[in-house]
Amino acid sequence: MKKQEEHGIDIEIDELTNSIKNVVTGDSFNTDVSLITKADLKNIIKKKGWLFDWKQELKYPERDVYKLTIVNNQSIFKD
Repeated sequence: MKKQEEHGIDIEIDELTNSIKNVVTGDSFNTDVSLITKADLKNIIKKKGWLFDWKQELKYPERDVYKLTIVNNQSIFKD
């Protein structure tokens, strides 16, 4: 029998807020939650610092994958 792989995200959550918060400046930004699209994938790759495997998650049709973005700034990639 094949052992089932465990999936998780190794991150530290330092505070729960109703928005995206810059921990350095304390600035808060209103946010939108929306489904991620395949077009979004080209900008969210491990090379740009993402640890979450977005492509793998989209392979499961029974799952919905969401993105959290700043209102009026739909960019979800890291510089």
